[in-house]
Amino acid sequence: DMVAPGRGIKCSLCTKVLKKMQALAGDNPDESAVEAALQKGCRALGRSVGRRCQQLVSKYREQITEGLQNGDMPRDICTAMGICRS
Repeated sequence: DMVAPGRGIKCSLCTKVLKKMQALAGDNPDESAVEAALQKGCRALGRSVGRRCQQLVSKYREQITEGLQNGDMPRDICTAMGICRS
């Protein structure tokens, strides 16, 4: 899939990472549940993806947290962050 200019993170990776974190955070997660999901989610994806995942989380922590708490779809969160095209 196409990578937005200047972004090393692909839409498919972003979506995969967010799906994993959404599953870990559960329904209606509070901030601590999201925080735990951010920690565990990257480790659960293996070493090579995990490193990219860490970069994604550190760069977009607020948007990811907000999106997960709002119950947004992973693809929509990635689009809002400018990684996926709408």
